[in-house]
Amino acid sequence: MEDLRLENHEEEAAEDKSRDNLVDKANENHREEDETGDKQSWDDNLVDKIKDMIGYEFRNPNLLQQAFTHYSYLDQDKTSTTSYERLEYIGDSILSFFMAEEHFRLYPDLPPGQLTKLRAANVDTEKLARVAFKYKLHTFLRHKKPLLAGQIKEFEEAIVNYPIHSSGLLNAPKALADIVESLVGAIYIDSNSMETTCKIIKNLLQPMITPSTLHTHPVTLLYEICQKNKVKLESRDLWKETGEVEFMVDGEFVGRAKYRAKRVVANNRAAYEACHKIIRKLKLENTKDNNN
Repeated sequence: MEDLRLENHEEEAAEDKSRDNLVDKANENHREEDETGDKQSWDDNLVDKIKDMIGYEFRNPNLLQQAFTHYSYLDQDKTSTTSYERLEYIGDSILSFFMAEEHFRLYPDLPPGQLTKLRAANVDTEKLARVAFKYKLHTFLRHKKPLLAGQIKEFEEAIVNYPIHSSGLLNAPKALADIVESLVGAIYIDSNSMETTCKIIKNLLQPMITPSTLHTHPVTLLYEICQKNKVKLESRDLWKETGEVEFMVDGEFVGRAKYRAKRVVANNRAAYEACHKIIRKLKLENTKDNNN
């Protein structure tokens, strides 16, 4: 599962970088005088709003501004440390540490494998994107990503059907997850206190995914079902041509999904459909055997 999460994270990052290349170059001609005049009020307003939201007041407004600045917003050097990427890096590590320790204390009888899955689900892109959307953190993000507004709107409409987590069936905008990580990193650097940071994280991530609400990833579940029933699983990746991914079991078609925006989502949805079809078929076969 850890490898699957890393693979999905790398693919999401690569696809987001590709979409960023669609940014209209004409939009890069900022009106510098207006931005300079607005900077101080933007900083002050953001400090107050974040304090109202999470109960922490930043001593260094520049850190908070950096936490909400996407690299696409910068005029020149895309690797400049004035974007949120360095804060995102440290925030990601802190979130993982907090969740590992929290689960270790809460579930003393849970084996390492389950702890790993539980931690991953609570800090993955979708979970953190939900946090950002819940607190409307994206409204503070400075960026030049013309597609982001549409992605957030799609995400907003989709999460209605999955109150806690979709287990990979939704396309969660990575930028939303990034700003939660960068905000956590900024809080830690500003406060110089792991205790303060962890208290805020605990509130931000509510409701957390628990062992009872944790669902097996559809791709993992599909492989487990096929292995248990000793059937041959095959996949057809047509995503580059049609946006589709298909699964077959013993040569029989069992699932297909189409989602052009992101291959991993199409793959997960196809696996989800395949799981349900296989389970229905097995139940039907078991019913027939019991009747005979």
